Amino acid sequence: MKNKYKKWFPYFLLTPALLYYVLFWIRPVLRAFFESMTDYDGSFSLMFFSKVINESMFTAALRNSLLFALISVMLQFTVAFMMALLLNKKFKGSNLLLFVALIPMAVPPAAVAILWKTGFSTFGWINNLLITLNLIKEPILWMTAKGYNALLFLILIDTWTVLPSVMIILLAGLQNLNKEYEEAGLIFGASRFQIIKDIIMPILKPTIITAVILRMIAAMQVWMISVMMFGYGRVPFLVERIAYYTDMVPMLKESYKMSLTYSVVVTTIVMISVMIYLRVNKKKEKEVRI
Repeated sequence: MKNKYKKWFPYFLLTPALLYYVLFWIRPVLRAFFESMTDYDGSFSLMFFSKVINESMFTAALRNSLLFALISVMLQFTVAFMMALLLNKKFKGSNLLLFVALIPMAVPPAAVAILWKTGFSTFGWINNLLITLNLIKEPILWMTAKGYNALLFLILIDTWTVLPSVMIILLAGLQNLNKEYEEAGLIFGASRFQIIKDIIMPILKPTIITAVILRMIAAMQVWMISVMMFGYGRVPFLVERIAYYTDMVPMLKESYKMSLTYSVVVTTIVMISVMIYLRVNKKKEKEVRI
């Protein structure tokens, strides 16, 4: 009997978390799916999916969201991994560098947008700094950026904001890595790059997958920085359209349905992206074993 209860004990401990997700996540998600697939009278209809797809900003919002997620995740992982490798060396001053690198984590997204918006304004601190250093003579009109230039601005700002969170996950994985693996690689004549590629990264694969998936999900949900920097519609994102229908035009008859439909679209894209990423990694792992 004791072994029987011992078997179910972990599930008992997970019950509060499971109830929380059922009440505050699964139920609202299922309701959103149901509401998005019904018309005003509650009958089954894909009318709002058609409206979302045919909306003038949908194509740009989808393109920006996918490009932002792809470029930002690749950039942030690369830089964060290099910083984690550096900080893992425990050199003199590494703790101070780690402290400075973690500062952006303490800044709320709204404050980040205000900080950089004031910096990129015509007479902001960035232009003043560049003029003081004699790098430019006239202020640069940063905030007039449009299209891909504006998207690049947002990617760089987001990278500054979330880089510490990705770095700290990878650093935690590196600190749990057995140093003997690296020493063995050096003894057998492997270069530093080969040790990172063939020893460190395969061992850190679970940590890397966790970091990439978390960033992928968060990158698809970007909107606040875009709205606070450029306003609604300047650089549209999928989640930005949800905020638009929720905050800007909440009194329209179709606003609630449109925001829910956009939410379903974002959820579906995130789920498909994560499944593809996990499938590709699983396939590569099988190929390596063969």
